[in-house]
Amino acid sequence: MMNELNFSPFPSFTTERLTLRQLHESDAEAIAVLRSNDIVNQYIDRAKGKSVEEALDFIHKMNVGFKRNQNLYWAICLKDSAAFIGTCCMWSFSPDNSTAEMGYELHPSYHRKGLIHEAVQPLIQYAFEKLGLQKLEAYTHRDNLGSIRLLQKNNFKQTERVDTKNANNIVFVLER
Repeated sequence: MMNELNFSPFPSFTTERLTLRQLHESDAEAIAVLRSNDIVNQYIDRAKGKSVEEALDFIHKMNVGFKRNQNLYWAICLKDSAAFIGTCCMWSFSPDNSTAEMGYELHPSYHRKGLIHEAVQPLIQYAFEKLGLQKLEAYTHRDNLGSIRLLQKNNFKQTERVDTKNANNIVFVLER
């Protein structure tokens, strides 16, 4: 039986230190900085961001995907200052909507502070309790020890599956 997804209204979350909200056009400059950062891109197999215009196109694409119930892309902001510090997402939903991929990226100034761990907590809860997913997947580069530790801390288990698009990636799964 197929699980029918409906993301509206956009699910925003507040944690002890963070606000997770929908991407806005005003985030374009911060997205451009994040997606062009060498440290952020070190383990991600994608073209490095080149411009604010490209970031604006990306924001529009993610928000159209949200309206079509295809993906969710959050801006991670500091709760006290509203400073944009990263993103997290759920996308690549299975045809029966029982599985999705989770991803995240954080500006290096905020690494090693437990912020991504804090950000993914409401996402995991939302995925299982509100969307009714059975499984979350995460793909991370085999050398990205911080991401591997984060996934393990959140009870994701490494699988034997191979990422057909990137042989350097390890596939992790969290089951409901």
